[in-house]
Amino acid sequence: MKKSKPPRYRRVLIKLSGEALGGEAGVGICPEAVHDMARQISEVRELGVQVVVVIGGGNIFRGLAGSERGIERATGDYMGMLATVINSLALQDALEKVGVATRVQSAITMSQVAEAFIRRRAVRHLEKGRVVIFGGGTGNPYFSTDTAAALRANEIGAEVILKATKVDGIYDSDPKKNPKARRYSQITYLEALQKQLKVMDSTAFSLCMDNKMPIIVFDFFRPHNLKRVVTGEEVGTRVTG
Repeated sequence: MKKSKPPRYRRVLIKLSGEALGGEAGVGICPEAVHDMARQISEVRELGVQVVVVIGGGNIFRGLAGSERGIERATGDYMGMLATVINSLALQDALEKVGVATRVQSAITMSQVAEAFIRRRAVRHLEKGRVVIFGGGTGNPYFSTDTAAALRANEIGAEVILKATKVDGIYDSDPKKNPKARRYSQITYLEALQKQLKVMDSTAFSLCMDNKMPIIVFDFFRPHNLKRVVTGEEVGTRVTG
């Protein structure tokens, strides 16, 4: 049996989009997609890596899209935050079915289904080997779950943000539209900003840049890719200073 490489990171934050839970369609919750995510997260937990997850809510509701249809922006954003909690509970259920102890912490208080976000408690869960899923975004309207990921990663002392996507990294143009698009193996924060490469929204990106938080953008849908990233293989695109 092939021995696993030792992990490169001790504590990581995985940023998942809500659409990722929706499978191919990117809408609703696809049980197969969620269980595949749980299996990949379980693989890296077995290496002794501490894992936190931030999930978006775009498969259920997007505040910005709601405001374009006449819903008041702040209200729409709160609805989107509630959608992230639904996704967090779905992933928690899938993780516990594969034997991974998990806690959901929400930035919006809803004590019947999730703990309130408390940094010290989250860190204690990690030290006990539990996966912690942060739902509810930052708890504030006008901020994305990308910003929540950047904020939480810095708060709980993660070493890297792993931005899980359906694309194998960052390209200089849309690879679906341009077959000659070039993929970066590594890029600086400033280059990504100057070239307007949509890695994360500007608030999240600035937070990472100011605090020297590296970001790795990778294809989460290739089998075992998460494990490959965590063990230090050259997967996806690394964004650093």
